Amino acid sequence: MTYDYLIVGAGLYGAVFAHEMAARGKRCLVIDRRSHIAGNTYTENVAGINVHRYGAHIFHTSSRKIWEYVCRFAEFNNYVNSPIAVYGDELYNLPFNMNTFSKMWGVRTPAEAKAKIAEQVARLGITNPKNLEEQALSLVGTDVYIKLVKGYTEKQWGRDCRDLPAFIIRRLPCRFTYDNNYFNDRYQGIPVGGYTHMVEKMLEGVEVRLNTDYFAMIREQPGIAQRTVFTGCIDEFFGHRFGALQYRSLRFETEELPGENYQGNAVVNFTSRDVPYTRIIEHKHFEFGNQPTTVISREYPAEWKPGLEPYYPVNDGKNSVLYTRYRALAEQRGDVIFGGRLGQYRYYDMDQVIATALEDVAAL
Repeated sequence: MTYDYLIVGAGLYGAVFAHEMAARGKRCLVIDRRSHIAGNTYTENVAGINVHRYGAHIFHTSSRKIWEYVCRFAEFNNYVNSPIAVYGDELYNLPFNMNTFSKMWGVRTPAEAKAKIAEQVARLGITNPKNLEEQALSLVGTDVYIKLVKGYTEKQWGRDCRDLPAFIIRRLPCRFTYDNNYFNDRYQGIPVGGYTHMVEKMLEGVEVRLNTDYFAMIREQPGIAQRTVFTGCIDEFFGHRFGALQYRSLRFETEELPGENYQGNAVVNFTSRDVPYTRIIEHKHFEFGNQPTTVISREYPAEWKPGLEPYYPVNDGKNSVLYTRYRALAEQRGDVIFGGRLGQYRYYDMDQVIATALEDVAAL
């Protein structure tokens, strides 16, 4: 066997695993079917702007250990995620906070905002939510749900909120302070120079092959490595033996525009169902850019099908049951480690991906 580890996927999980194993003297080969490293965090320089090709990625964590780890590979700026939402001709701050409630109802104090929500929730009288719509209404009332939750959620999932299970929205945090910081985590920022540069640093000294399909490689070189780290879709690895897991996909329309400032914010959500995209990202604002032009991306959710990129697992009851069957197969494979969102069929933030990679390395 040529390598100790064949690592399938050059995203965060694969890069962290490869870095740590290389530091332990293991010979690693990282492959990726795409033409670039960094997975969905890939950033590409366009007109001096680091464009997040697969959607907005803002690093945030409450773990000092993970923060110090990523700071070994990149310097982070002090970007704070403060998205805004557009509903028709109305504009609101996110997350739901006193700025949101003040704009929506003209209230000024937390007590007034809480009373308004409680009044609407009580009027609905929902005691046992049967679907996502009833769950959301029972948490935030009618106005916030209609203007800021319903359309956006239906676009994300491609389904009416009444056809989605209640557990998808276990809570809808309302902050009764005038604070537009989306995350409560202690550490937050964007790597100066983009995520691609950060992952390059992780992979220094590690052999990487791009435009390489794992299944084609393993047919030709079945004994190439002692163990495999697989970050692709777990159901694909097993040939969809029990059927296909469901994923949500995304499509992006990206364009460079004249003028230095298109929308004044990095992330603007469009919460009406009649607007086909969920948000517009203006990439330069992630790094406080002052370039003479700007680059924007419109983000369109899509039902995943073969040929599209799978972004998010659909963790409903049916898919969770199906995943447990694949997980049982995976546990029988002592020569393969499954990692990341697709390998573990779980929604992870970036810090969680890194943490699980470090935990999996430590367990070896």
